[in-house]
Order: sequence, then C-alpha cells, then structure tokens
Amino acid sequence: MKNEFENKRILVTGGSGSIGSHIVKNLLQHNPKQIRIFSRDETKQFDLMQKLGDPSGVNLLIGDIRDKDRLNMAMEGIDIVFHAAALKHVLSCEKNPFEAVKTNVHGTQNIIDCALANNIEKVIAISTDKATDPTNVMGCTKLLSEKIMLSSYHYRGKKRTKFSCVRFGNVLWSRGSVLTVWLNQIKKGDLVTVTDENMTRFFMPLRFTVDLVFNAVQHMCDREIFILKMPTVYIKDMAQAMINVYASDFGHKPEDIKIKIIGKKAGERIHEKLLSEEESEYAWDMGSMFIITPVIGTTQEDRSKFSKYYPNAQKITQQSFSTVDQPKLSLRDIEDMLKKEKIIGINL
Repeated sequence: MKNEFENKRILVTGGSGSIGSHIVKNLLQHNPKQIRIFSRDETKQFDLMQKLGDPSGVNLLIGDIRDKDRLNMAMEGIDIVFHAAALKHVLSCEKNPFEAVKTNVHGTQNIIDCALANNIEKVIAISTDKATDPTNVMGCTKLLSEKIMLSSYHYRGKKRTKFSCVRFGNVLWSRGSVLTVWLNQIKKGDLVTVTDENMTRFFMPLRFTVDLVFNAVQHMCDREIFILKMPTVYIKDMAQAMINVYASDFGHKPEDIKIKIIGKKAGERIHEKLLSEEESEYAWDMGSMFIITPVIGTTQEDRSKFSKYYPNAQKITQQSFSTVDQPKLSLRDIEDMLKKEKIIGINL
C-alpha cells in the first residue's frame, strides 16, 4: 500500500475510542508528521498514551465535535481527518434521540464546515451497517451523516477537500461490544444472555477493520462509500463460542454455562445489511470491499468512467449484502477467530 500518511498532519476525532485509538496506533507505523487525538475524555486519552508509550508527535486535544469553534482550531494545518467520533449504541440513541442528532448529525456538519474552512485534503468518516435501510435512531443519524458528507460538494467551490465514508458492522472487542458483556457473565459463571436465537450480525477483528479503512483512504477519489465485507455469524453461535473459548480460563466447565434468550432491545433488528438493493445500482466489487460511487452530481456517463479509478473493480451482480444472504461462520470458525483475538482481562 502506498504510504498516504508520511509527513502528514492527521486529526482523529474520537481518537481515544476503540476504532479511533487503533487508527492512531497504526498511523504511527507510517511516519506521520503529527497526529492530533480529538476527544472528550481525558482519562481515555491518558490511558491511550500510556499504552502507546507516550510517542512524540501525538497531541491530545480535549474537545467535542459539537463545538465548532474548538473543532476549527483542532483542524488548523491538518491534511487528513479520520472522523470516528459518534454516539454508537442503539439503545442509548433510542432513549436520547436529540443527543444522537447533536453528535452524529450536527457534529458531522461541523466536521464538514471546518474541513472546508481549513482546506483539508481528505476526510473519511467511519459509518455503520445500521445506516443501511435504518430502523432505529442511531442508524438514521448515521445515514444522514453519510448523506450530508457526500453531498457537501455543493458547498465546496474550489476547495481541494474530498469526503468519503467507510461502512462496516460489529468489530470484535470494540468498546461497549456485547463480547465484553458475555465475558463478564462467563467470568462469574452466570447465564450468558442472548437477545434472539435467530439474530445475525457482521463481525470482524479490529486489526482488519483498520487496515481496510487505510485502504479506503488510499483508493478514495471523492464521495464514495466503502463497504467493508465482513464475516457473518449467528449471535447465539458467537455466544456459545465465547463460552467454549473462555469458560475454562475462569475455572468453569463450558457445559455448565447456559445461554438465556432475553428478547431483542428497542431499536434492534434481527438481521443487518451492509449494502441495500438501491445502492447496488452504483456499487462495484473490489474483492475485500464494495465501493458505492457518487450518485448526486454525476451523470451516468461519469459513473461508467468511474471504473478507470478502480481497474480491478467488477460491477456487482447481487442486489444487496445482508446477514440473511451470507453464509454463516461455523462454531469452530468463530472459536478460531476468538482465539486469535483473545484478550482475557484487558480493561475488565
């Protein structure tokens, strides 16, 4: 991969969160001139710097993307922005919808305005499968954040700033993941709670997700949505695999820990989508990811020429990409994936 980050000044919003902190960790391997971590929690920032070994060239900025003036100061002199700050928990957003709008929508508008004002080179936003045909508040706010970012070219004028989004599903061991809930239940020898035995989800190890985000930065031309293909699992199988892998580490027999079905929470859906049928008309298959090319502001001829930017891309034939359609990982495959990502005791 071409080094997009060498000698660049980079801002990571939500940089002390799960995905943001791994973006920072991996950026350090590419010799950037400076990394600015922009987030609200000073304790998370402190903990991250301790884990990273307090590297030079990394600046900690306390701030909220809702605060446009602070964000504008943070972007001064920046070349690339990773926008990972968001309210991401479905139930929390259902109960606090106005707060979700303030962060996920108004906050993203602030990112756009400040990026244009500072003539940023590239902005890439982290999105979610919940934004595809959304049925809950969080998904709706993330869909709108995608839409306003990709439609911002109407305001760009002669500025060089390019905007794109990356969309993926659940990330193993991200902060607030159900895996941490299950691990605590297994540790105590309690029942492991599963919302619905038919529920399916996309899952991917965090390290692969960040690699693909960087790949998207390299490939982006302007206003694409990069959809990272992810393995699909039955949630009940994931829970059972967690029991099989971790029970003995806490002195329990796997067969003694049972699964309890508790019903889905408000805003949750049984299956997820990464690509909708409507989006598939403008989507290309790059092997490890789909790319949705711009719709607004381009003619059909422009879109047909888009393939020159992606010489290995193939026009997709499928109508959607959902957990319903995709083959599910076997229990053994899930166990193998968990073993490779085993982190007993971390932050617990």
